[in-house]
Amino acid sequence: MDIGVSTATFFLRRYNEDSISIIKDLGGRTCEVFLECPSEYTKEYGELLLERKGDLKVHSIHAVTMNYETELFNSFDRAYNDALKSFSDVLNIGKMLGASCYTMHGRARIKKGADYDNYVKNGKRLEELCNFARNYDIQICLENVPWALCNRPEYFREIVKYAPSLCATLDVKQARISGYDYREYLNAMGQRIRTVHLSDVDENGKIRLPGKGTFDFEELFKRLKDVGFNGDMLIEVYKDDYQDEREITQSLEYLNNLKNKIF
Repeated sequence: MDIGVSTATFFLRRYNEDSISIIKDLGGRTCEVFLECPSEYTKEYGELLLERKGDLKVHSIHAVTMNYETELFNSFDRAYNDALKSFSDVLNIGKMLGASCYTMHGRARIKKGADYDNYVKNGKRLEELCNFARNYDIQICLENVPWALCNRPEYFREIVKYAPSLCATLDVKQARISGYDYREYLNAMGQRIRTVHLSDVDENGKIRLPGKGTFDFEELFKRLKDVGFNGDMLIEVYKDDYQDEREITQSLEYLNNLKNKIF
């Protein structure tokens, strides 16, 4: 079990090939690679990341939802197959980098009256995608996101009835944004959690780096231990949630000390 950093923490500050080098310099042992655009979905770009990462472990791969993930649930074959090609390209990069997980948002909830809550239809498609990702030795981990498929805890409980291979990414930041307590998501996801996105929050509700706010990480770690969590945890904040990148080193040290105490 490692504590690391998602390259999404540097999104709109630096490109991925620079971010993974910086994560190493800041003391990270693992990372999630957040691919930002289709030009990064190539074998050549994967080779660049592989060269830059050195001994940094890549736990998971992630991509901008609207580039193709929503269309993975399209019933129109041409749109679905085009999306599947992009998905395959990203999974291939993940395999090149040694990633074991893929963090998925799934369908974006952008249309009123759509069948986002059709658990049978969406669950069966998720199971097909899990089987597809298995060809790359990668598990799909559905993330709790208020504007995407898993927008509430009970959604995960219902969808896994039709997607038994599905795993989970727990994001405490997204739980706060959704208005649900992260504990509700944790209880719903349970032993399926493979990835956790970590962030803090101050007394004004502003997202902060871990250790810079009021969030009780000790309780979170204990609850994760209670459900048998043995994945990786990754700092993921937005570019305006910190000033100096060296602050991330302080957060890593804080989290690793707590992890060693509890796990």
